[in-house]
Amino acid sequence: MNNILLPKTLNELWSCLADAPGACVYAGGTDLLVKLRARQEQALSLICLERIPELTGIREEAHGFQIGACATLTEILEHPGVRKHLPVLAKAVATLGSPPIRNMGTLGGNICTASPAGDTLPPLYVLDAEVIVASPSSERALPIAEFITGPGSTGLKINEILKAIRLKKPEGFTVQHFEKVGQRKALACAVASLAALVKISPAGCIEAARLAWGSVGPTVIRSTAVEERLPGLPFGPAAFGSVAPLVLDAVHPIDDIRADAAYRRQVSVNLLQRIGSS
Repeated sequence: MNNILLPKTLNELWSCLADAPGACVYAGGTDLLVKLRARQEQALSLICLERIPELTGIREEAHGFQIGACATLTEILEHPGVRKHLPVLAKAVATLGSPPIRNMGTLGGNICTASPAGDTLPPLYVLDAEVIVASPSSERALPIAEFITGPGSTGLKINEILKAIRLKKPEGFTVQHFEKVGQRKALACAVASLAALVKISPAGCIEAARLAWGSVGPTVIRSTAVEERLPGLPFGPAAFGSVAPLVLDAVHPIDDIRADAAYRRQVSVNLLQRIGSS
């Protein structure tokens, strides 16, 4: 049986990590506990983070948000400020799992799992999220694109934890869009997903675009080539369709039990064109 430790402060957490080297830390446990039961992971000790106040809550500031790593997905979905200023993130969270999963799962857990199919990751990429990483001796901040280094892999070092996520309120982006395609409408891993922020001029032309695809590469894909080609084009399906060859060059999907690579590539293009139809 695993030994479960329940620190209530960061100082208690650092002591637990020192006393139980190799322990697994978790919050909601929606991913880790499943793997432990299936014997895909092993740990003599588990450290639960959900009782540490410094890791919880959502703080709205004048120009952005700081979301604790242990803030639940339900808390994010129901936060009025998030729904108003970050609808792209709220839309993604709404597609993730079921209400019980969202009640347990945390934003920090979704990030640290680093799944290419993680629903919150494409929105966090287009929002230029910054993660705050803490250790017993220091804190550091880095862009999420640098924090996630590969499938299931992050830049966390020994005795480091993800403490919080910082997000700026995107100013002037008329369109905040998220959509995913799965094998069913609910409780499905994404075959492909797309998060988008689009700024539209009074004349109806695209001024700026941020685009991030999930489930079509080892990490979330952002394409500078696509984002730089769109400004100046009239907002609509034709504009997004015109960059289809660049999208196909940018994505690098694989074949798996959910879909083959060719299908994922076509869905990546289709999802982009659907923005212009919204």
